[in-house]
This record gives sequence, C-alpha cells and structure tokens, in this order.
Amino acid sequence: MTTASIPNVTLTTQANVYFDGKCVSHGFTLADGTKKSVGVVLPATLTFNTGAAEIMECVGGACEYKLAGSDEWKKSGPGEKFSIPANSSFEIRVTEPYHYICHFG
Repeated sequence: MTTASIPNVTLTTQANVYFDGKCVSHGFTLADGTKKSVGVVLPATLTFNTGAAEIMECVGGACEYKLAGSDEWKKSGPGEKFSIPANSSFEIRVTEPYHYICHFG
C-alpha cells in the first residue's frame, strides 16, 4: 500500500537540494518526534551515503538500487520499500521521477 498523506507534521520549508537539483526533499517531524523526509529523484544514477539507517518507500515512479557491498541491482516501485543500514551507502538508478518517503531509524 502506498502512503498518500501524512497528517499532523511539522514541515521544514527549506528544501534539501542534492546533486545539482537531481534530488530535492523536505524534512518533517511527526508529533512523536520521529523525523522523515519526502522528495523526488529525477532521472540520474546517484550514490547516497547514510548516517542513520534509512527505509526508502516509493510513493510514485520507480527506481533500481544497489546497496554497498552488493553487485545486484533491485527494482522498487510504488508501495515498495528498501532498507539501508546506518553508516553505509547505496546507488540509485532512476529513469522516471522517483517519489519517496525516507524513514530514518
């Protein structure tokens, strides 16, 4: 099931812009203090580094991703999630805009 909306949040209005605008996201905080971000990755192949563990949830479009230490590209589409360990990295390959929610934890 794809998450369509998230109620009762405090939104950071200034966007995080990465890779010369190929990834743009906004951070927000839930009432319980949980931090997340929502954004879009435009067509590109990019490498992201993680501090905290992350779960990427696709809410539109699609991507292929490859976790650090793996040679296997996997697909992720609407309603699907993939997890990245803390202090790691992943590559993402996007051919159409990939809309996501990033769950930190």
